[in-house]
Amino acid sequence: MNVRNLRTRFDLESPQAVADGAGGTLLSYAVQGQLWGALEPVSGRAADVGGLGVSQNRYRILLRGAPMGAPSRPTPRDRLRLGVRCFEITAVREADPAAHYLVCDAVEEVTA
Repeated sequence: MNVRNLRTRFDLESPQAVADGAGGTLLSYAVQGQLWGALEPVSGRAADVGGLGVSQNRYRILLRGAPMGAPSRPTPRDRLRLGVRCFEITAVREADPAAHYLVCDAVEEVTA
């Protein structure tokens, strides 16, 4: 991936527990900010999840670096949104020794 190709604007979303009105909680996502990145497809496969046909596509997403603990640094519990597309982050690592860039491994699931 070329760092000059950080032309895609993603919304960084973090999970939030929200009261469901019946004494429990629901998982919702709140936008934490916007990040510029590059999206690279890695692999894809068809799967059966709960009786539904699902296409699971893996991506590598390059982002600008952010310090550990910063709200602009994604974590594996977060997700990146691109319009109606949603990429669940599975891993985050530094792309270079100086940590100028981050690489996020992510999965996008699309039901058939």
